[in-house]
Amino acid sequence: MKLKSLICSVGILTGVTLTLANPPSGDVRKAKPKGEASPEVSKPGENQAKVQLAILLDTSGSMSGLIEQAKTQLWSIVNTFIQAKQNGKAPFVEVALYEYGNDGLNAENHWIREIQPLTRDLDKISEELFALRTNGGSEFCGAVIKRAIGDLKWDSSPNTYKAIFVAGNEPFNQGPVDPASACKEAIGNGVIVNSIHCGSEQVGINTGWKAGPLLADGKYLVIDHNKAVVHVDAPQDKEILKWNTRLNGTYVPIGQIGNERLQIQRAQDAAAEGAAGNAIQSRVATKASKNYWNGNWDLVDACMGKDFDWSKMKKEDLPEEMKKMTLAQRKAYVARKREERQKCQKKIAELSKARGEFVKAKLKEMGEDGEDTLNAVVVQTVRQQAEAKGYAFEKE
Repeated sequence: MKLKSLICSVGILTGVTLTLANPPSGDVRKAKPKGEASPEVSKPGENQAKVQLAILLDTSGSMSGLIEQAKTQLWSIVNTFIQAKQNGKAPFVEVALYEYGNDGLNAENHWIREIQPLTRDLDKISEELFALRTNGGSEFCGAVIKRAIGDLKWDSSPNTYKAIFVAGNEPFNQGPVDPASACKEAIGNGVIVNSIHCGSEQVGINTGWKAGPLLADGKYLVIDHNKAVVHVDAPQDKEILKWNTRLNGTYVPIGQIGNERLQIQRAQDAAAEGAAGNAIQSRVATKASKNYWNGNWDLVDACMGKDFDWSKMKKEDLPEEMKKMTLAQRKAYVARKREERQKCQKKIAELSKARGEFVKAKLKEMGEDGEDTLNAVVVQTVRQQAEAKGYAFEKE
């Protein structure tokens, strides 16, 4: 049953808006500030492992619990790949985000909005999640799957793990696009489709949520979208936050956009800290990994790119303390920041590992397995499916 006019607050990650050519009408996009250069899309190194995940969320009136879980658990889903390797190389993770089934969207687009294309900009994904609002609507799974397949720049390599996770609670076969054909099109492009039914297992089976994924090598998953995410206080928490503050101090903003993104980084820390569950601890663990990349605004990340040219760095785009430095001094300054960042990341990784072990034991003691939440079903699924692509994970 659709719930109309039920509006609930929720939220997602920040960053520079990536503009698309000829965006579909009805999509709400932020205008790019005048004079701002488009950020370059980062590319993995030669033969580097790659992961592409598209998350399609039903944001109709009854889905506020789903969005709450998504914004809280996004980080732990990304963290699945922190210790993963394929052919000895760490993966390059990109995430895309769509919402569908919301009356606030455009009917001509079947009430679908591409929020973010495949991107490494996890702060942007987070900011957008925290900005989501639910509203009653018509949920067309086939249409949003087809849209994601057509819109996104999926990697052509058969070795890349590419997956869609579509979550909702209305019948899977609603709308103008046959979900079976959309799922076949997806797997024809090497993209696995997984469905997440927010409700009982049998109702999901009866309304088509299981049939679609079977056509696209995917899994049928069931969650209790209204279940509150359990928070566990751990002895490592204060130290993790302290080292996160030091880590933030290693970012060197490039120009006005860099300063804005630095503020967004802090804002997303605050949003995660205020969210349910252990979102801030999971976010900090992500920030300490290679999957947290900000080369489109941070000089420390940017200068690690093979095509980076110091001679093209404009003086006015440098922080005030760097403007009077010689080139050699600037390089040394950034090198010191990188060294400090690596120290912070190493310490956070150690603390996060110890915290994970503590929390796992505590949840077992509390009788909380969390197996019916978004995080649990997605993490388990991506591990299994990525392993089939040759990714190796550390044993839990």
